[in-house]
Amino acid sequence: MRGQDKLLQLVGDTPLLRRQVLTAQATGHPVYVALPAFDHPRAAVINDLDVTLLAVPEAPEGQSATLRGAVAQLPVCEAFMILLGDLVELTPTDLRAVLSAMAAEPDHLVWRGATQDGKPGHPVLFNASLRGDFAKIKGDSGGAGIIKAQASATYLVPLPGQHARCDLDTPEDWDAWRAKTGQAVKR
Repeated sequence: MRGQDKLLQLVGDTPLLRRQVLTAQATGHPVYVALPAFDHPRAAVINDLDVTLLAVPEAPEGQSATLRGAVAQLPVCEAFMILLGDLVELTPTDLRAVLSAMAAEPDHLVWRGATQDGKPGHPVLFNASLRGDFAKIKGDSGGAGIIKAQASATYLVPLPGQHARCDLDTPEDWDAWRAKTGQAVKR
């Protein structure tokens, strides 16, 4: 992003991170947000929301460090969903569809959003029995190794269009998405 923080990019008039937190809150489940520190600039856009911040000082090492540190801090639970902050098209309905798949397909360990044409994406819901696997991940591949190891126990949940894979990583990606969706940048 050439020095810009993509999680602070505006979607309409709302910073992306705030939009993602509101999307997650709409499911009715507790929301935990991993940040490098409690006073990180991203915290300012969500500090008025009912979320639990998880400080992960190792976050600059990459996605695996963030996930390793955040998952270790989660309370005891039956399952936990990982929602990457930069998937701009996910909706509360999409998240609820993945959550509902756990009840409908209980013999799986991973429930994963997919594009309408079946390409795996996000969000990803993990059975709590996989929690310990996160303590071992390294590099910037995040939970990909865990998902790969559980391929036969993964259930794909088709979501509309490209919701499950639409991430915006460069200013050009943002410009193209804004042009496509009619999202004007508010100044």
